[in-house]
Amino acid sequence: MSKIPFTGKSQQARQGQQTTQTVVSTDPLAPAENLSYENPLLEDPDALAERLAQSEDFVRNNRNVLLGILAVVVLAVVGGFGYYTWRNNQDTQAQAQMFKAVNYWESDSLKQAMKGDGKAPGLATVANEYGGTKAGNLANFYAGVAALKQGQFKEALDNLEDFSSDDYLVQSRAYSLMGDAQMELNNPKEAADLYAKAADHNANEQFSPGYLLKEAGAREIAKDNEGALKAYNRIITEYPTAQEVGEARQFKARLDK
Repeated sequence: MSKIPFTGKSQQARQGQQTTQTVVSTDPLAPAENLSYENPLLEDPDALAERLAQSEDFVRNNRNVLLGILAVVVLAVVGGFGYYTWRNNQDTQAQAQMFKAVNYWESDSLKQAMKGDGKAPGLATVANEYGGTKAGNLANFYAGVAALKQGQFKEALDNLEDFSSDDYLVQSRAYSLMGDAQMELNNPKEAADLYAKAADHNANEQFSPGYLLKEAGAREIAKDNEGALKAYNRIITEYPTAQEVGEARQFKARLDK
């Protein structure tokens, strides 16, 4: 007797499918052997073979597209790794470049710190050439402080605006220094807003009262007495043990007259 391959299209298969269909029991305690889980790909080898053939046809017909996608993924990975390596190298170079300038900054030799000494570059150069690195970012802060001390208020503001830090104390300090620059540029309202931003940036009892006191003074100069009173009241109510409370009470009493 010749053997007939078992396929889903054979008469035996069709009869088997008609006679073995079983309704799945809703009884969770029913024996597992009484349940029927129908999967055409497992029950019918021809169906599985047809599905594999379709997959092969898809890959063959879309070979160029799939290779293109693979190439893009590989390039993205290689490019990302290359950029990460380049970025680290740039940061290392920036740290080396600004080392001498920071020494000048710490010794209050601000001109050399900003412009360099003819051999080593200054903070302004490092900030411009390596602005996308951590060291270049820090150079903006140093340069902003140096410019502020030298009376270059617009330059100080520009440098400090380009600086950002995850350290909330340093970032708050940068906002306050920007406020100082705006005050020197005769922009008290803008200065007051920056002092308020410094006070509210991760508010704390050590520094926020001082920033609020500067905010209140700037708002008084801007003829915003209501805003000044609000700042004084915040010091008194939110930071009752702060050393600035005495001044806040005194200045508030003067405004209340």
